[in-house]
Formats: sequence, C-alpha cells, structure tokens
Amino acid sequence: METKLLDLKGKEVGKFELPEILFSVKPDPYFIHEVMKHYLANKHRGTACTKTRAEVSGGGKKPWKQKGTGRARAGSTRSPIWRKGGVVFGPRPRSFRQYLPVQKLRQALIEALSARAADGAVLVVENLALEAAKTSSLNALRKELNAKSVLFVTDKMDKNFKAASKNIADFGWCLAQNLNAYEAMRNTKLVFTSAALKALAASVKEAK
Repeated sequence: METKLLDLKGKEVGKFELPEILFSVKPDPYFIHEVMKHYLANKHRGTACTKTRAEVSGGGKKPWKQKGTGRARAGSTRSPIWRKGGVVFGPRPRSFRQYLPVQKLRQALIEALSARAADGAVLVVENLALEAAKTSSLNALRKELNAKSVLFVTDKMDKNFKAASKNIADFGWCLAQNLNAYEAMRNTKLVFTSAALKALAASVKEAK
C-alpha cells in the first residue's frame, strides 16, 4: 500500500510504500471498539464523590421527641430524606481502570493503522526538522492538510517543530514508541516521518 510523501510545505514530493506488517490487516470493528473502551476507561479519573449521612454536618440531636408532635419520626437531620442530609447511593471515588494484554493492544494498533490507511488518513513526511521555531513556518502545511486534528508521529522530536507547533490547536505529536490505537483513531490525519514508520515496524516485528 502506498501513500503520499510530503515535504514541510505540505506539497507532495513522491510516494511512500507503507510497511506491510502495519498496514495490511483487515480491521475488526468490534475488537477496535473493545480497545477504545479500554483506553477511555483508563482516562476516567473516578474522583466524583458525595457525602454519606456519616460525613455531613449536624445530626447530633434528635430533632423532636418520638411521640406526640403529630409529625413523622425523625432521629437525625442527617437523614437522606432531609434537605442537606447525606446521599444514599451517590458516587464514591473508585478506579475505572481496565486491563488488556499487551499483545491485544499491539494488534489493535495495527488494525487501527490499517483502517486509517484505507481511509486515506495516513501520510508521510521526509522529516520534521525546521530551520526556525516559528509557527508561521508551518502555516503552509496546516493549510494543505486542512484537517480538524493532526497527529505527527516521529522517532525523535525536533525542538524547533515542537516549539512551532505549540500554538496550533489542531497539531499534536507523539513518539512512535508511544503511539496507541486510541490516538490513531481519534485524530483526523496521521502524519508519520519515514524514520518513525521504520522504527514502529521494527518494534512490531521484534515483538512477534
């Protein structure tokens, strides 16, 4: 499978043969969905918390005597049926973390990349080396890509590119070794450096 090879101006300068080990798998949508839920669950902080009747203030004294008032029995102002009382089944801090084998996460990345390549969302640039750390130097590339969100994947980050892309909201970057299926599916365009693709293909081949 081939894709466009771009320069940092966003112009096509040739074609690039994508590694077969990363881009030749038929994706299983149900499997990818399972892995997406895994990543989203692990991003869930789980810090929501409500106070029980043991934690709200007040309630040290019985509001009124048990009998003779004509009102319902009450033992504490901290009762859940009272205003400002405790919450019965409210959320408590907990972990939403899910665990999947490394082999499944690796396979999900391969299937996600194959799916994105089939959609035409995978591009390759020669390198990300900029002469100066200026956002204006990426304007041509940004205009040419015309995507809601772009993820640049590289084997090592260029300082000038990192500084220049910092002010562009729809530009993100990650190292090839940190790429996962969630990021591959979430972004509109994936732009790899040729070195990043070689490093990612080599790591997958070694793991197999």
